[in-house]
Amino acid sequence: MPRPDVRVFHVSDEQAQQTLLALLRLWLPGESWSQVRKLLSGRHVQINGNLCLDEGRRPKAKDVVRILDNPQATPPKDDDVKIRYMDLHIVIVEKPAGMTTLRHAEERDWPSRRKQVQPTLDEVLPNVIARHDKTRLPKGKKPPRIRAVHRLDRETSGLMIFARTPEAEQKLVQMFRKHDMHRQYVAIVQGRLEAQTITSNLVRDRGDGKRGSTTLKDVGQNAITHVKPIEYLDGYTVVECKLETGRTHQIRIHLSELGHVLCGEKVYHTPLFQKAIPDHSGASRIALHAAELGLTHPITGEEMHFKMQMPRDMAELLKRLRAKSEKK
Repeated sequence: MPRPDVRVFHVSDEQAQQTLLALLRLWLPGESWSQVRKLLSGRHVQINGNLCLDEGRRPKAKDVVRILDNPQATPPKDDDVKIRYMDLHIVIVEKPAGMTTLRHAEERDWPSRRKQVQPTLDEVLPNVIARHDKTRLPKGKKPPRIRAVHRLDRETSGLMIFARTPEAEQKLVQMFRKHDMHRQYVAIVQGRLEAQTITSNLVRDRGDGKRGSTTLKDVGQNAITHVKPIEYLDGYTVVECKLETGRTHQIRIHLSELGHVLCGEKVYHTPLFQKAIPDHSGASRIALHAAELGLTHPITGEEMHFKMQMPRDMAELLKRLRAKSEKK
């Protein structure tokens, strides 16, 4: 059951492709157009667990729209993106939670003003790099292209690498394809989780429209996640997750299918054809952080390793859960 401070609506086939503003007005007949707009601008609306500020967005069938009584945090800006390392070939950054890595295909033709409401990492990074270099582009000249070679979910924070040249892009893509990257995450999950290796074949649709594992032979993509507990709390576990493969939503799916749903999870908290697993952690977003990134430099061959501390929101969540554990 949803929390009492959240109103949940499911987009039907008939309602799909209407603007979000029109749907909110339909679902909230007692609210005026201006009041509905204030819900959006005030950060009270989510689509599939992600904050949405765009009144012109057209949700798809089966999308889940939530209206929150309490506003979410302000979306991150380019000042929240930190550069950890940069040379002529690559740049390694600390991605804040709440920022999408790349603009979705259906959003690429949006006008600049609309994009600026919720900027993506690849859009703000050229300006972040320019400030880091203390350089300014000549008027009318576009920043050099930044080439994404992997992604993190919008709500996931942590270390990311981008290529700055075609050669670096090609080699980094090959490294990710061969799993020649060290990537380690920190997560907070429900329940007591023991150390183990999770292996399954992931498919785009497990039977209800969500990604998940399949038991069918020779179907899907092989996915391997190594998990290790680093702290036990009352009803929760802080875990290290090491990726051997890098499939979409791999950690979230694997932990959910074990019965240890990530705190703050809003998509994979429902077992196939069953009721959603309640989350009493109070997490404002998915408690997942890309804490370590290790690689061989694609051009120079230098061995590189980076660590990023747990961001403030996850640290505060952990502090609250520890305090609850100590009281029991």
